[in-house]
This record gives sequence, C-alpha cells and structure tokens, in this order.
Amino acid sequence: MTENSVDEPGEAELVRVLTALQARAGETQVELRLDATRRACELLGDIHTAAPAITVTGTNGKTTTVRMVESLLAAADIRVGRFSSPHLHKLTERISVDGAPVADADFVRIYDEVEPYLLIVDGELAEAARPPLTYFEVLTILAFAVFADTPVDVYVLEVGMGGQWDSTNVADAQVCGFTPIGLDHMQFLGDTVTEIAATKAGILDRTVDPSPAPEPVAVIGRQDEEATAELARQVSERGVESAWLGRDFELADRQRAVDGQLITIRTTHGVYEDIFLPLHGAHQAENAAVALAIVERFLTVDQPLDLELVGRGFAQVTSPGRVETVRADPTIIVDGAHNPQAAAVLAETLEEAFDFRRVVAVLAMFADKDPHGVLEYVHRFADTVVVTAALNPRALPADELAVFAAEWWDEDDIVVAGNMNEALMRALDIVAADAEPGTGIVVTGSLATVAEARTLLGKADEV
Repeated sequence: MTENSVDEPGEAELVRVLTALQARAGETQVELRLDATRRACELLGDIHTAAPAITVTGTNGKTTTVRMVESLLAAADIRVGRFSSPHLHKLTERISVDGAPVADADFVRIYDEVEPYLLIVDGELAEAARPPLTYFEVLTILAFAVFADTPVDVYVLEVGMGGQWDSTNVADAQVCGFTPIGLDHMQFLGDTVTEIAATKAGILDRTVDPSPAPEPVAVIGRQDEEATAELARQVSERGVESAWLGRDFELADRQRAVDGQLITIRTTHGVYEDIFLPLHGAHQAENAAVALAIVERFLTVDQPLDLELVGRGFAQVTSPGRVETVRADPTIIVDGAHNPQAAAVLAETLEEAFDFRRVVAVLAMFADKDPHGVLEYVHRFADTVVVTAALNPRALPADELAVFAAEWWDEDDIVVAGNMNEALMRALDIVAADAEPGTGIVVTGSLATVAEARTLLGKADEV
C-alpha cells in the first residue's frame, strides 16, 4: 500500500490522518527546539514520562541497534514501545508495540484524540510568531501517546536527527546509546564530526524538572578519534557513567555462519558465547554488543543475563533494508546505504559474507547526499551499475547520477533506467546474459530506494 492509496475499508480514515501529517513541515524542515514537543506531551498528561526510556543516537546503525534492544527486552517479557525512523513502506512502522507496528485503527483513534492538543500548541506557537509543530514533532508526540495508551514498560527511542534538540529528547533516557558518528545532515548538525558528536551528546541532558529518570548511563559504540574525544569530553563535563566498546565491553569473537554469524560478547558481568545473530557484517556484531550493554545497564544487573534469553533475543532480530537478502535466484540484496560511511560498511560486508563472482549494483540517491563518497565504495564491489531515481521529491535525477558514475565506471558498464522497475529488469537481464553463475544484484543508495525495490519484489509486508 502507498500512503495515499485506499484499498480496503477503514483506509480512508488512515489516509485522512496521513494527509494531515504530510501538510506539516517535513523532516528536512527541522525546528531546533524541544519546547513545542514538550508542551504537547505535558498537555496530554506528561506522556513522555509514563515509562522509563532508552535513547539511541548516531549516524549509522541506530535503527538496527534499537531493534536489537527491543528484541532482547521482549525476550525478558518486557513490553516495549519502539519509535524509529524512517519507515520503509508505511508510516505506522515507526511506532511499534511488542515488535509489531501500531494498528491502523489505533493510530487513527489516537491521532484524533491528540489532535485538539496539537492545535492548542500550534495556536500558542502562532501567537509567538513561531512555526507550528512539524511532521516529526507530531510523530514523536503520537508515539508517546500510543505507548501511554497501551501501556508499555519501556520506551526505546531512535533519535531522528542530532540529539540535543531532537523531539525524542523530551524523554529523559535512563540509558543513552551512541552508534558510530560521522558526517551527515551537516546543514543542521555542523561541518565537523566534533560538532555533530557534541549535538548528539545532548541526549544525555535532563529536560524534565524534576526528572523521574536517574542520571543517564552512556553506552558508546565504536567511534573515530574525533568523535571519541568529543564524547569523552561531553561525558566528563556532565559527570555521567559511561561504558565504551573496546574498554568496558567488547565483541570478543565472531564467525561466519549460514544466514548470519556466531558472536561472542564480553561485558563487565560475563561472557556470552556463540550467540547466533541472523545479520551479516562486523558492524552488526558491534551493534549487537552495544545493544547488549544497553540492556544490561537498563536492567541494572550485576551478573550476566541468562544466556538462553540473550540467544533467543538476538535470534529474533530482523533489520529490513540493511544487507537484506530479498531473493535467492539470482541473489538480490538491498541495503539503505546513503552516505560514505554506510557504503564502506556495505562493501566490507559483501566481501566478507557473500561469494559473488560479479555484482550488478542498482543505485538511486537523494540530491542532498554525497554521490562520489558513496560511489567510491559501490565501485569497489560492483562491476556494472544501473542508475535510476527513487520516487521521492529529494531524488537525484538518473541522468545526473550517471554523470557522477562515469568518473568511476567505463561507459559500457553504466546503464540508465527511468524507474526502479526498469532498473531491476535491466539488472536481471544482465545476470541472465551472464554465461557463468555467481552474479548478484545489490540495490542501494537510500532507504527510499530499498523500499521501492522491496515493494516490487513482494517484500513490503515483511517489516
């Protein structure tokens, strides 16, 4: 289903709500503020404080990490409300209870209950000559409202952008996770990794007075030297407890396995050996280590978690659109790499986990991203590239992407397609024409690119 289609009874109501949300300033029109979101949450009965919170920020790996945290907590019979972004196919994917997207009927009902309060805040903002609540601010408010309505035992929140002024920061997190930080959204976050890390460290702030949450614990994944220095400074200045990958916990071992990997994680409380993780790549193994450290600290354990519980939690983890195999013959992999850091990880993972003789890449990117930064790494694994444009207002036109690609591939190895369906068909034709087996297709460039491909390949319902 597309977000504005009407296919079955009741979907007209969902479309009404989606249309109202889409009329607000979009996610690239960011307001650097917390007070508007906090005001709406307070009017709704302090819904942002109704359960303890875990918050995860970073540049890459946030979504998978929060899904891992969710799965581990669920294995411990804890009811989890997860808020993540962006969605692949349907907006309600962003708000999850017990591992499943909020039901359409509940989403519509809660929006209708919340809307009068949103309009009150919009009115107050207008009186102060300030912009009304944005799309993302309203989504965050709706997530808290859904979780309070259920209710859940814990909020697991993926920061949308930055940290200090991201709407999710109205909740005072008990544990704050940091996945790898790099350059992205520089028009809002700053021109250096130091500036971006400082903004993301804002999730450590207390925004509720008096706060129901204890002082936070910072769980910090692998960072480059610049981000490490800034996060260390931020943690020290705030005087908060911190746990660092490589110092306080570590990925002790990992071995390639069928459909994933076996990992061993060592924490201050013990060693978790030979856990099956149904995801590929060193980055996912490190995300798992961060997730496990977050859960240990959230549960305030002074001994190892039950190994069977941990194994069950990780075994249930999925991460749609992240090095995901969506077809077996020929093998088609989709990955939402949209910046150089993510593209580098994709290249490393493909080399390690897949035995392709040849790769055809299907690539579509957004115009505000770094094409050469991504192409440098796509070129490392792709012999041929089929360029197209995603169905998104931010899409980079296919002919412009082809010009960038010409600096990395010979002309004969670049194919321009008018849309994703044509791009996939051209890639399949190239594979079919190959006399030898072992050619794979990798679709990448953005999550919008991945979402289109997953829909065309019949995977839209698997989220």
